[in-house]
Amino acid sequence: MTMEIGRWLRDRARATPRRTAIVDAAAAISYGELDDRSDRLAAGLLAAGARRGDRIATLTRNQPEHVDLFFACAKAGLILTPINVRLTAPEIAYQLADAEPMLLFAAPEFLPVAREAAKDTAVAELTRAGLDRHAAPGHADVGDGPGDDAGLLLVYTSGTTGRPKGALLTHANCFWTNLSLDRGCELREDDVVLQVLPQFHVGGWNVQPLLAWWKGATVVLEPAFDAGRALRLIARHRVTTMMGVPATYLFMSQEPGFATADLSSLRRVVVGGAPMPEPLLRVWLDRGVRIVQGYGLTEAAPNVLCLPAEHVADKVGWAGMPYPHVDVALRDAETGSAIDGPGVGELVVRGPNVFPGYWRNPEATAAAVQDGWLRTGDIAERDAAGFYRIRDRLKDMYVSGGENVYPAEVESVLQGHPAVAEAAVVGVPDARWGEVGCAFVVPAADAAADPATDSAADSGADLGRLLVAYCRERLAGFKVPKHVRLIDRLPRSGLDKVLKTELRDLVLDAEGRDAVRTDEGGDEGRDMALDAEPRDMARTDEGRDRWES
Repeated sequence: MTMEIGRWLRDRARATPRRTAIVDAAAAISYGELDDRSDRLAAGLLAAGARRGDRIATLTRNQPEHVDLFFACAKAGLILTPINVRLTAPEIAYQLADAEPMLLFAAPEFLPVAREAAKDTAVAELTRAGLDRHAAPGHADVGDGPGDDAGLLLVYTSGTTGRPKGALLTHANCFWTNLSLDRGCELREDDVVLQVLPQFHVGGWNVQPLLAWWKGATVVLEPAFDAGRALRLIARHRVTTMMGVPATYLFMSQEPGFATADLSSLRRVVVGGAPMPEPLLRVWLDRGVRIVQGYGLTEAAPNVLCLPAEHVADKVGWAGMPYPHVDVALRDAETGSAIDGPGVGELVVRGPNVFPGYWRNPEATAAAVQDGWLRTGDIAERDAAGFYRIRDRLKDMYVSGGENVYPAEVESVLQGHPAVAEAAVVGVPDARWGEVGCAFVVPAADAAADPATDSAADSGADLGRLLVAYCRERLAGFKVPKHVRLIDRLPRSGLDKVLKTELRDLVLDAEGRDAVRTDEGGDEGRDMALDAEPRDMARTDEGRDRWES
């Protein structure tokens, strides 16, 4: 049985050529049109000298032409290498030098940075006219497929812990992760998928879009996420499902029209990237929307854990059980020994969805995959029933006074306070305890200030004291943040994950200063440090109660 992804489209186009595959702001595209365009483009690239295994890089937001190119690569045995559009020219140049693509397709708005970054790579325009210049005329036959183990996607990791690495995903990886997704979170041919995740991320392909095109469903393709527009599109196109990270649903819920928006067509929504905070979860459940939560990572293509909708309310904060065809286990992070039964340890993954390795980086591959198991770098907890939840990144965890602290747990408590819109916690150096927590808090829009104060700084300090007291009531002393800082917004990656390395840099950059600024400067009245002397307003209890749970 072939697992080649190009065959999905060819089979679907033969069965339902006139059914709508993609809807965007400009037009509706049928399965027959998509199959023909990608066939001609595949044949044209091969005729121009492309050889199987060559990389085709892209720099674009979500657009139908990118889908044409993806399926062309799948049929021709080429490897699509989508690059994050938020990167600078030097960052793009690094990835191009590492991947060595034969061609870089860039959307018109990104052509200047593409040309600046591409020193040894030809640049082409990712438009309909640009693709037609590389396509074969008339009907085209690209011959036999490339094989199940051929590379299909080369996706660079976010680089939050160093230089980005290219994770190579094969046709088989994508086949199995979509098959498991369908068994854990089924799509039907009458589904309408709202696609807002960026196509430079593995989730922009393997979490719903590819499965939708396999099943013959329709994908409403958005170039970028806009919360208000997303709500309108759900009503206009009768969207039945979508995938996003918690920030996606937070921003939608904060839209003025959310309470009255027509969400009646939504069969379910999928959440990944991080656990959905309980208050936000309740907001969506109150609107009658079924929620499926999950966990994954690029190297697993990405689906690993799934929490079905029937468990969302009673397993808040949990990521669920393994998808079908996926094995998971817990290992002691230091010794590597297996942990049986309920416990906490590093989550490891095994299955046909796990990648063969990092591009031209055997050392990194050997460190990531050991004895057939992918080390995720995430600390997970398993309960007696076999459910898993992610406690934190192994590298995000910090040790305070000899005790492990998982920031995600502290963040969950902070986000339960009505004055907090978002929160992120990082470990920072401390002379007494080694490390302590520093909480970065985005205040809720309607967070009330103390009327007795006469300055933004005083109001901020009051909120800091309030949140520390709130945490003390709900957490052991060693987990309570010692510092609380207000910030206008949290720095995020291309998938809206919080960039904690940037938050740590803010702490280091602000040593001895009273101001903590966002990367765009922000409002000086709000971006202030709350750990200025006297520090007792943000101090955890000292002494033996620090270790009490």
